Amino acid sequence: MPGPRRRGPRWGRLPLRVRLIAGFAAAMLVVLTGAGAFVYLRVRYALDLRLDEDLAAQSTQLTTAARTGTPPAAAARPGPGEYWQLLDATNHVLAASPGLPRGSLLTPDQLDRALHRPVRADRGSLLPISARPLRLYAVPVHAGARPAAGQPAVTVAAVRRDQRDEALRELIGQLALANLAALAVASLVGYRLARAALAPVERYRAEAARIAAGETGVRLAVPATDDEVARLGRTLNDMLTALESALERERQFINDASHELRTPLTLLSTELELALRRPRSTAELEQTLRAAAADTADLIALADTLLALGVPPVPGAAAEVDVGELAAGLTDRYRAGSRADTLRTRITPGLTVRGDPARLGRVVTNLLDNALRYGAPPVTVTVDRADGLVRLMVHDNGPGMDPEFLPHAAERFRRADTARTSPGTGLGLSLVEAIVRAHHGELWICSAGAHHRISAVFAGECRHPAVGTTVTVLLPAAPATG
Repeated sequence: MPGPRRRGPRWGRLPLRVRLIAGFAAAMLVVLTGAGAFVYLRVRYALDLRLDEDLAAQSTQLTTAARTGTPPAAAARPGPGEYWQLLDATNHVLAASPGLPRGSLLTPDQLDRALHRPVRADRGSLLPISARPLRLYAVPVHAGARPAAGQPAVTVAAVRRDQRDEALRELIGQLALANLAALAVASLVGYRLARAALAPVERYRAEAARIAAGETGVRLAVPATDDEVARLGRTLNDMLTALESALERERQFINDASHELRTPLTLLSTELELALRRPRSTAELEQTLRAAAADTADLIALADTLLALGVPPVPGAAAEVDVGELAAGLTDRYRAGSRADTLRTRITPGLTVRGDPARLGRVVTNLLDNALRYGAPPVTVTVDRADGLVRLMVHDNGPGMDPEFLPHAAERFRRADTARTSPGTGLGLSLVEAIVRAHHGELWICSAGAHHRISAVFAGECRHPAVGTTVTVLLPAAPATG
């Protein structure tokens, strides 16, 4: 039995606005804490430096008096909050200023170190508040020597830290309040900025929901700026336009395909129904079956063409195809059933592309069929190199197409008025365009002095006779192999 479904991390389920503010607040907290710590350390250093200077002056007087045998009470006259002690090597108090409790101010460990070098120490903590916070400075009377018991060994100067600690506690409180206020203000400003920055995204989401609900013609309201959100909106609008165009093309394709399929299916059904209405002779049945077979063949050809329109891109491992050799072979097949002067070729040998030979062969045959069916002889097939590309051109000397029809010539089921009475489905150039696009190429259709590029892939100019119709296919040349 499957276990309970795991949910994603709670942080990931929070709104993006909340996550942005939380991250911004955390970063600000780190920055403010670091700045507050720096200020606190600098102020504490300045206060400690002042205390240490006072202690050093007091300690100098005590140590000099102890070395010369002068009574410390006569040599050192402490001010308010200042104290002193004279200790022997056993941490016994030999003399002390009034106001101190009995006992040494130094711990045994501090005394051991003070017998050899000056020692600074504190008694009482900053937080929680101590009753008698002191800063101590112990100096050996005779450095390096350990006097006997009862002899002066260490002088201790002390000063109260009340004012210093009070100033630091007040500083900590002020910094905490200031940092909290700054964090609150920064978070509020960040929230408003994040809301303003994400407002267009929310509008995009609402409008996208309308589009998903079925509304058409809706476009995102893009602000007149050039920031990331505006560029995203313009890109999404372009995508919506492309999707609507593709949907309209597919809808038109389905309608046209349904219409084209309905005619042969209706004819086939009518022929079969007529054949079954009364007894028929063998010859009549054979004639009906032949007509049904012809209609079925038309349906199969139409279905094959419709399937071929969805040509996938050619994989990188496609074979090398000699376009000139392919065009020459197919032209010879057509030439066998026509007059000698109907088809002409101008082929540069050795021009290869990477692609599918069968698909490229269908491009040549479709262009030849159109030229021979709707054009006028002679039909010229040219294969040469142009601007580093392999160029295939099929030219005929017919009357050509209406210039207004050229932009629609490669659309599915689109036929010129002059071609509606002849056989065909209007899918020939559509199939050619699909195969050329799958081979990363470009298709040009030029007729009666008008020019149209199906897709602008390469830069270049038309080079063909001014009369008649010329269909040009440009394909990337295969890389040379050493």
